[in-house]
Amino acid sequence: MEIVAFFIDFILHIDQHLYAFVQDYGPWVYAILFAIVFVETGVVVMPFLPGDSLLFIVGAMCGAGLMDFSVACAVLLAAAILGDQCNYTIGRFIGPKVFQWEDSRWFNRRAFDKAHDFYERYGGVTIILARFMPFIRTFVPFVGGVAAMSRSKFTFYNVTGALIWVLGICTAGYFFGNLPWVQANLEKIIWGLILVPGLIAIYGSWKAGRNERAAA
Repeated sequence: MEIVAFFIDFILHIDQHLYAFVQDYGPWVYAILFAIVFVETGVVVMPFLPGDSLLFIVGAMCGAGLMDFSVACAVLLAAAILGDQCNYTIGRFIGPKVFQWEDSRWFNRRAFDKAHDFYERYGGVTIILARFMPFIRTFVPFVGGVAAMSRSKFTFYNVTGALIWVLGICTAGYFFGNLPWVQANLEKIIWGLILVPGLIAIYGSWKAGRNERAAA
């Protein structure tokens, strides 16, 4: 329970924790940022680490002169791209192992074929949009690997999505993160960054499932 409480406090007060990191570790804060984003995007079992809120706060701290904007963006971009590549590679490694279970009750070949077709048709858009959805962005590259999406296509959309995600949110934080109204409502904004994309994803999944059932 203490670990859960720590992560909730860390996510909701990321600005305070990041400020403490800058004060305590100086330039090493960039290594900490790299580790957080890489682990969130690159390790399937760590989807709960902050992403969007972290980028926004980093941008705000750069706007306040506490960090270097160019260095921070470069580090975060590298972490986001390499994290997704790692996650995809894990999926590609696990996928062939799963295929050997084709005659097992644990393997659904029809589900795999549908996933593969989906990623070939819509994988690019899915990878880009998933960047802005907590939890989902951790699993999309992994499933893309399992579904055997081509690496070249995945890499293109991985880099494109990372550029839009990192530069977009960090820039927003840079220009708006230090406004008095934003500072006064920062916890609500962080909750919004967590909940709104998640609710949109849930609604989209529910609607897609309903349309599929109606078509059947």
